[in-house]
Amino acid sequence: MTELIKGGSFLISQTEPEQVYTPEDFNDFHKMVSDTIANFIKEKVMPVTDSIEKMEDGVTVGLMRQMGELGFLGSDIPEKFGGAEADKITSLIIAEQVSRGGSFSVAFGAHTGIGTLPILFFGNEEQKKRYLPGLASGQKVAAYALTEAEAGSDAMNAKTRAVLSEDGKHYILNGSKQFITNASWADVIVTYAKVDGQHFTAFIVDRDAPGVSIGAEEHKMGIKGSSTCSVIFEDAKVPVENLLGQVGKGHQVAFNILNIGRYKLGVGCSGAAKYAIELAARYAQERVQFNLPIAKFGLIKSKIADMNIRTYVTESICYRTGGLINSLVENLDMDAEDAGQKVAEGIQEYATECSIVKIIGSETLDFVADEAVQIHGGYGYSQEYAVERVYRDSRINRIFEGTNEINRLIIPATLLKKAQKGEIPLIQAAMKLQEELLMPSMQEESDELLGKEVQAIENLKKIFLLISGTAAQKYGEKLIKEQEILGRMADMVNEIFSAETAMLRAKKIAAAKGEDAAALAIKMTVCYVNELVPKFEAWAKEVVAAMEEGDARRTLFSILRKLTRYEQENVFALKREIADAVFKVNKYVVTA
Repeated sequence: MTELIKGGSFLISQTEPEQVYTPEDFNDFHKMVSDTIANFIKEKVMPVTDSIEKMEDGVTVGLMRQMGELGFLGSDIPEKFGGAEADKITSLIIAEQVSRGGSFSVAFGAHTGIGTLPILFFGNEEQKKRYLPGLASGQKVAAYALTEAEAGSDAMNAKTRAVLSEDGKHYILNGSKQFITNASWADVIVTYAKVDGQHFTAFIVDRDAPGVSIGAEEHKMGIKGSSTCSVIFEDAKVPVENLLGQVGKGHQVAFNILNIGRYKLGVGCSGAAKYAIELAARYAQERVQFNLPIAKFGLIKSKIADMNIRTYVTESICYRTGGLINSLVENLDMDAEDAGQKVAEGIQEYATECSIVKIIGSETLDFVADEAVQIHGGYGYSQEYAVERVYRDSRINRIFEGTNEINRLIIPATLLKKAQKGEIPLIQAAMKLQEELLMPSMQEESDELLGKEVQAIENLKKIFLLISGTAAQKYGEKLIKEQEILGRMADMVNEIFSAETAMLRAKKIAAAKGEDAAALAIKMTVCYVNELVPKFEAWAKEVVAAMEEGDARRTLFSILRKLTRYEQENVFALKREIADAVFKVNKYVVTA
């Protein structure tokens, strides 16, 4: 058994490059799966994009069944239940490649993720036998019905009620769920209701159960080819054997599944960002203005470089998190009766990382899609060009799986809870830092690869500890009400994880293949850290100004100035080189 890395521990410990999983670690099976899925999306999905967007009958469901026949709906499902029983990296690779399929990827993701996994992880043996084979083959389509009109981010405020029938054979559900993906196609719906109006509980509902009806399709800004409807329960009869988990324990199902959904959404955003880079790079090479392809212009190169850099960071944190989760699963006895539940509970260990991936992934895709439209100019606003759909489709990701605002509150709350339980020594690290800051010290220059960036990232960790420690001391339990401060703390955690992961991946490539092979990853890391340090300093000063006054404020500002000393590099030149590497192949690139 390998020793597991604690979630959130990256903030207070040094991680070695070999401890981080990266796409360069893909084995032959992973590469084969990636190529097969990529070809399926290119040959089967993209040619019928218009039909998908118009929601023509049978198109999306038919493609889902084809995916089931190829084994790609059941990568997480054990073989004994009709699945492929692949590792978690394979599941991420599939999610990334499918993301190029626009609305189809939404139907696919809802089915294989939040629709299927509650049954896989929390269902009993009989429930798994009854539902998983059909879900793995695509003969059944799954949906996940959590959101209500008054219970979006506040999921526990659900009004849907469940009452046990007089004969004790059914739960009678009344209420409605809204914005439910796959609702009109679903055969199986995982939903939530409060038993006797009090106990939040999960249920598996068959679409054809008496009292279940589906509302009209929502008319959406993007992902137009996905089904989004209300699910209505009017004295709906759900057999008692369809209770999922335990009465009153629905939150365990809901929140653990959301963690999985978040990191899978992040990798999907990474895949969509890569697609947008391809569209933008090809167009920039073809579009001529002032007798030159616009790819030759510095400002266009800067955009392409930034798109590639942020996608590199996103891809890196997705697979680092996937690697952590995969290691956790490899340490479990997957033949045990409660193996699925142990996986879901174990993923809770990495709730912080899952929220980071969701935030960074969705915000990166929005940035990349926006810049891709800008590079296309007026044509980017035309439906004749695929980038217009990418732009519209990207926006939902900051709302899916818990809004980014909610996830920004989850990150510091989760870390502080782990600290209070003694799971990670954040408090001790903050106290030790206060002692260190009172002692004069000189930073030694390092001649190691990316040594300056390594030191900068360590200093950013110190700033986070300084800020979070000061906030915890000042506000105590009332810190939960200081949402602006918590939001900035989350931004700091997000960027520490992102910058460190980018750096570790670059160093890992260099160790395996040499610095020449890692040159592009090194340049992207340098650019990222260069722009992060002043941004980080501004965030920290913003929080200090909100918390302290007078001498205390001036003292903290002085410390921040010392911790953010960083000699800037010529990022203009570096970005030109990064852009040239992208234009050479007209796609996202890590190793030139």
